[in-house]
Amino acid sequence: MKDLEILSRDTVVALWRNDQLQVINNDLLPLYLRRVRNVKSWLETRAIDAHRANSRLLKKALRLAEKDDISTVLHVNAATITDTYWVRAIGSDLKYEDVRFQKDYFSNLALRGLYSSFNSAAKRKDTKTPELTNIGSFEKCWKLRRGKWWIYKSANQKEQFSELFVYELGEALGMNMAYYEKGNKCVKSLDFTDTAKVIFEPALSFMGDEEDYLKVIEKLRELCPRAIPDYIQMIFLDTITANPDRHTGNFGLLRDVKTGKLLGLAPNFDNNMALIARGYPTGKSKNDFLIMLFRDMLAKCPEYKQYIPEVTEQTVKRIVKKLNMKVKSKAVIDFVMSRYDEIWQ
Repeated sequence: MKDLEILSRDTVVALWRNDQLQVINNDLLPLYLRRVRNVKSWLETRAIDAHRANSRLLKKALRLAEKDDISTVLHVNAATITDTYWVRAIGSDLKYEDVRFQKDYFSNLALRGLYSSFNSAAKRKDTKTPELTNIGSFEKCWKLRRGKWWIYKSANQKEQFSELFVYELGEALGMNMAYYEKGNKCVKSLDFTDTAKVIFEPALSFMGDEEDYLKVIEKLRELCPRAIPDYIQMIFLDTITANPDRHTGNFGLLRDVKTGKLLGLAPNFDNNMALIARGYPTGKSKNDFLIMLFRDMLAKCPEYKQYIPEVTEQTVKRIVKKLNMKVKSKAVIDFVMSRYDEIWQ
């Protein structure tokens, strides 16, 4: 890999020379590089998941000579939709305007993997696409709708219901939620950074793979205490909707583009493995692992009980009715309410 400049918009924040990081602007430096100080591993975190079938089709259609994570990311100068970070060769005259994404030519191929999309994509000369830095294990894509970026994620009927139910419940409880809509065999979510008007820093950047609730809270106290109430509410929502897939790649902090100041927790997103996504639950929630973890956290930090909203059966019923999808309504309502009640046992 060549020596690189790391930038935020058009401000050079660091240099990567001879496998060494030279920091120029620590205020704007990506949090991952503050922690790890290795540009190669940072670039790898920004790459599309190579295990996704449509990822392989996309790389083939784009005729990428090298398909490893770093080469894939460098094909688009490591730019993404949700932050302003990117890289260029030292001495290059490229500007942010040259690398930021303004088209969604390859969205259908990334989401659906249809041969017609593959064939169409292979004929395009412009191969600059946000799909190469669209991370995650589900087939997904970025689409432009009336000048706004939306992420479309493949989902079956149960995954759709689960994602939309958690969104609606969070909204009803006054939580900080990313906006979701139902799509055709997918769910759609509006880019909560509004095309990187703020920067999204995934928790991976400052926590690595560490997901322990108390350790995350401790780090948030250090970095951004105002994020703690939203974090407590997020893991509460995970607990009552049985979301086992909260990891350091699907929550994080928002950051001011100009100053680098941490603003608060990013809106809650990525709940498509919650609730009934993997089938209807069997048995009672007693001794449930997520409930145990949440109760342990509250036992050690009882002051955070103030951030937990009341959940009523009427609220849950109203959301199920609003979604108007073919599900076992009583099973869903009973499941959520039993988990809520179990927290306080």
